[in-house]
Amino acid sequence: MTTRTRKPTKPQATVAAKRTGATAAAKKGTATKAATTEGAATTSAAKKTTAKKGAATTAAAKRPAAARTPMRKSTTGAPALLSGGNPQIAKGDGDAPVQAYIAAMPDWKREIGVWVDAVVSRAVPHVRKAVKWNSPFYGVEGKGWFLAFHCFDHYVKVTFFRGTALRPMPPGPSKTPDARYLDVREHDPRDDAQLSAWARQAAAIPGWIP
Repeated sequence: MTTRTRKPTKPQATVAAKRTGATAAAKKGTATKAATTEGAATTSAAKKTTAKKGAATTAAAKRPAAARTPMRKSTTGAPALLSGGNPQIAKGDGDAPVQAYIAAMPDWKREIGVWVDAVVSRAVPHVRKAVKWNSPFYGVEGKGWFLAFHCFDHYVKVTFFRGTALRPMPPGPSKTPDARYLDVREHDPRDDAQLSAWARQAAAIPGWIP
């Protein structure tokens, strides 16, 4: 009688271990593949975002400066007030832009603007007016500008471009050799006679020509 030899059976623990190892390897491979896919997607999105930002920056650089920094506008339709409460008025010749500037001056500063304009207009009937650099200018045709004023936080500065030639000289010194200033504050007395005399003297001599 022939006896069959049976092959040894692998222990159950070894088989289970191999199965577990194969399953873990498969899961690890799947996870690695997913991470790789996710990384590729992230890199692609980052490249697209960078490209968009670069295009936007290039477009902004090509726009004119005026388009990037438009003139400030008031929400009420009135001219915007710049530093010191100074109205933002476009350049223009004649009385109209000067009156628009004065009308936009805030509070007590408007009263000073009305006062300066009235006294100078009476003292120099043929006065030439304009708004330049957000300031009213007063001059004589062919002689240049002799006076201007501008709003600051606590006063309105009246500039006499040839102030050192006036008698008496306006009180405020200037870094510009020929100029002198008169700073008019809210409660300062307003000397019509003195301002009128300065305006007549200044109009009689050559003024400032930009």
